[in-house]
Formats: sequence, structure tokens, C-alpha cells
Amino acid sequence: MGSTATSSSEQATGLSNDVLLITIPSPPDEKWITELERRYPGLKVRWVTQPYNPNAEPLPPQLYDGVTILVSLLTHPAEMLPKVRLVQLPSAGADRWITHDLYKNPDVTFCTANGAHAPQIAEWVIGSWLMMSHRFLDYAAEQSKQSFARLDHHDLGVYDSPGLRMGILGYGAIGRHCARLGQALGMKVYAYTRSEKPTPASRRDDSYCVPGTGDPEGVIPAKWFHGSSRDDVNHFLAQDLDLLVVSLPLTEATKYILGREQFEILSKKKTFVSNIARGKHIDPDALLDALREGKIRGAALDVTDPEPLPDGHPLFTAPNLFITPHVSWRSPRVFERIRAVIDHNLESLSKGQPLLNVVNREHHY
Repeated sequence: MGSTATSSSEQATGLSNDVLLITIPSPPDEKWITELERRYPGLKVRWVTQPYNPNAEPLPPQLYDGVTILVSLLTHPAEMLPKVRLVQLPSAGADRWITHDLYKNPDVTFCTANGAHAPQIAEWVIGSWLMMSHRFLDYAAEQSKQSFARLDHHDLGVYDSPGLRMGILGYGAIGRHCARLGQALGMKVYAYTRSEKPTPASRRDDSYCVPGTGDPEGVIPAKWFHGSSRDDVNHFLAQDLDLLVVSLPLTEATKYILGREQFEILSKKKTFVSNIARGKHIDPDALLDALREGKIRGAALDVTDPEPLPDGHPLFTAPNLFITPHVSWRSPRVFERIRAVIDHNLESLSKGQPLLNVVNREHHY
């Protein structure tokens, strides 16, 4: 967890025959490229500034020539990358790749940047929770009218956090930092994972962790829940949750994991729902009805289905709903953290040691 590469004075030569292709929206970090090629003699680094566009055309063939290590959010033609042995994703999830031929090749290792986005995304969760629970948007509207109105807090439903219950559906790196921040506000945390975590060792986080964040030892949750069936999920949702954070990987098993049945369960406590994972975790029609009918207290979405959300979509005017356009991951330090994961894995690859954040091909995270 949180491991970084060796100091620049140390030499590792296990990448002498490798070609690293980096295709991300950021401009080349020439200093880092020079350092990598100095640290690993023989390594060739190519960097292409590639804006995020899922429908982008493949790169010119010469850029793929000899590539053995790929860092990319977007997919690339498998036939152009016959020598690839490692695909390092800058994202926390691998859902864009799971039908790709490279992903189906057992000889190609996939790793994510899980943990690099946790601090800023968890702050988005807590920030939107506080904004909604203290009705900041209502007061911002009054300010825009140049009105110093003290709104009736009973009508607004103002509340604070101590003693409330936060449920985290998917207790990975992001969920763990949400737990840390929720606990700091006085909330009791319930965690849900696919597999059982019965021992202290099983509750530890083995992904990248920004120092001073998250729950590396898995000691924050007051209760742990697990299972892979909808009945298991429903049992977790029935725990009188005040705030539900959806932080699951998107797979066929988790698609529309929140639908009408689940919102009916959440209606008992009028749970507030926060989704920072993927839009297809939530049935948008079921969410819209739950908001309109007051079954839940409200929701905050950084991801939607469809995405991008078309202009004029009914969700834009749904009551007690806050939407941002998939930006919770943004931070001036995000690439610094992704780079720490890449550095760790390049060093490990050069020495034949285990890599960080290796994707489980059965569960796709």
C-alpha cells in the first residue's frame, strides 16, 4: 500500500527490452520521461496526449510498434499490440476493457490506479452530503436574489451527522476514505463487500493508499456485510442507512444494483444516495420516481445513465438531486498519485516482483 519506486540513484535493468506507451489527456512530463529512461536503461517511453474520447481513432501504427507496456484509459486495437505484457489503467475501474481481446488474454496483466482518486472523490461525497444536509443550495438561491432570508429549517429538513449511519456499498479505496471522513463527522459506518471479510487480515486494503487517508487496516466499520446476490444487497440496504455511498466496480452482477425494489427498501429511512462509481449502477427511471415520490431524502450523482446526460433530461429537474458531470476525480495531484502507482509497478516488473492493483479477471476489479 502506498509504495513508491526506488530512489533515482538506484538502477534497475529489467525493462531494457520494453517500450512504454502512455496515452492520457495530459501533456508529456518530460522530466519524468527522462528519469524513467535513466532509471531503466534500454526502456523507451512514448507519450501521446490523447483527449478522452471513447470513439477516438487508433493512433498511427508506428506508435504501437514494439509496445510492451501500455498506460491508457482508452482501449486500443489488440492486433496493434501483440507484444503487450502489462496494461496499466489510470482509472480505478476496468469496466471499459472487460470485453477487449487484450483483457481476455491471460498473458497480459491488467492493473488499475485504484487509490489514486480516493481523497478527492471522498471529499466530493462528503461535500455534497453536507451541502444537501445543510441546504446550502437553498441559501445560495436566496443570496442570488440578494435576500437575507432565514429559511425554516423544519421545512428544509436540515440535519447534522453525529449518530447517523453511513452504508458503503463496495468497500474499496474510495469507500474506505469515505468511511474515514464519515467517522470524523460522527457517523457509524457499515461496509458491504462481495466476499466475506471475517478476519483482521482479510479486512486490510492491498491497493495503493495515499498516506494519511482511507482505512488501510479495515478497522472503521462497525459492521461488515457481504454477498453476491440481490438478497444479500437488500439485507444490507435494510440496515436503516441515512447515507448510502455507491462505490462498486461496474460488472454484469452490479449493473442496476439499485432499482425500484431497492429504493422501496431505502424508503423506510428515506436514505440519501451518493453515486460516484458508474451511472449504470442505478436504474435512472427508478431513481427519478423515488425522488419525485419522496421515497429517499435526496441523491448526489457524479455519474449518470446515460452519460453524458442529454440536455433536458428529467433528472436535471428532479427534486433534491445534485448532479456533476463525472468530475469528482479531479485534483491537481491526481496524476502525481497515478504516477506513484506506475512507478511502483515498473519497479516491480523490472525485478519480477508482485504488482500493485492487479485486476481479478473473475470479478473485474
